[in-house]
Amino acid sequence: MKRTFKILFLLCLVFFSCSKDNNYSYETLDQSDVYLMKKLQEDVFKYFWDYAHPNSKLARERIHENNISFDENTVTTGASGFGFLNILVGIENQFITRSEGINQLETALNFLENADRFHGAWPHWMNGNNGQVIPFSMLDNGGDIVETAFLCQALICLREYFKSGSFQEQALAQKADELWKGVQWNWYTNGGNHLYWHWSPDYEWQMNFKIEGYNESLITYILAVSSPTYPISPSAYHSGWADDGNILSASSIYDIPVLLNHKGENGNVGPLFWAHYSYLCLDPRGLSDNYANYWDVVKNHTQIIHEYSIQNPEDYAGYNDKCWGLTASYSRNSDGSTGYAAHKPNNDKGIISPTAALSSFPYTPEESLKFLRFLYEDSNNEYIGIAGPYDAFSVHYQWKTPRYLAIDQGTIGPMIENYNTQLFWNLFMNAPEIKQGLVELGFSSTEHDF
Repeated sequence: MKRTFKILFLLCLVFFSCSKDNNYSYETLDQSDVYLMKKLQEDVFKYFWDYAHPNSKLARERIHENNISFDENTVTTGASGFGFLNILVGIENQFITRSEGINQLETALNFLENADRFHGAWPHWMNGNNGQVIPFSMLDNGGDIVETAFLCQALICLREYFKSGSFQEQALAQKADELWKGVQWNWYTNGGNHLYWHWSPDYEWQMNFKIEGYNESLITYILAVSSPTYPISPSAYHSGWADDGNILSASSIYDIPVLLNHKGENGNVGPLFWAHYSYLCLDPRGLSDNYANYWDVVKNHTQIIHEYSIQNPEDYAGYNDKCWGLTASYSRNSDGSTGYAAHKPNNDKGIISPTAALSSFPYTPEESLKFLRFLYEDSNNEYIGIAGPYDAFSVHYQWKTPRYLAIDQGTIGPMIENYNTQLFWNLFMNAPEIKQGLVELGFSSTEHDF
């Protein structure tokens, strides 16, 4: 870290002294709140800087504070994309110098260029020393097109961010562009009108996992249609993702419309990461297609989870308007050991996952800020460790896990940056192929004039 919090604090005041002038603006924050938000961004940034894999500079899948070397060579594709966005957050907020950020990104992109790819798609996990695939499961030892999409949205942002810079920066932008354009999205339709999540050179399509909405995978279809090299037909979006219009939902929870059928939830909502992963770069503000206004989709989803925590139907101690948020994360098993679960109203285990509320700042800034204050002030940093908030805790069970997952830490900093400066939303939405793809799909955006 190259700057002190005194300097950082002054910079924050400059950013937040001006009120935001769009329909999704909020009143100017108190100075102490601004400081906390920037401290949080710097804390989670450490995951992708201090604890990046030493060879690849990609994001390690997990970090255990009490055993730093655990699983140390497993790097993860999608969350490495989130890590790239965090590097830009670090540059923008002067946690690191521009030169330091560029050097790390160069190493990472060079590694990706030489790592295992399967018709252009990277696997979910790779070995950070040699780039070879690490199977995610028995049949999943090949390309993961959804994880690849999470990475590619970041590659496009890198290209747009550096494309007009120095010779070194332009070379980095070109490398990011080449990597994104090398993905064979059309291969992952298996000759049909759906995208499929996985392909393996050994097991081919045996996973047979169609990508259907609504879940975290919207960005996959948008990138696949937008690809200038290996595009899929827009009809695959309407038939596969939107199920010929059956994605629409008439359900309401707490008088808040759900709007789109959350896959497998029977009228309820899924974990909150569904409102984050596709929207780190895709700007939901004023974004509509034949099926929904996506600002309403993500904001309503977040408000439902927030209200669920207040209503607390399972009567868990600690759930309230300042301690809330259900999403996939580490979890507590019934015997008190640490496991993993996708926490949601239909699967509530009394576990709060900090990334849920903290990555929702653009949607629920007041509610997210209350949670931030709870973590850093009310709880005496009990749930804060070497890289920001721990992945999960439970007030009810007096339980916490001193562990981190890259994909959870990775959404926090970029989403706060989007709330503050709209950095990634503007970079991505102004990319020409993305605009064209969205128009082909029938999207319109009041924020980006198409």
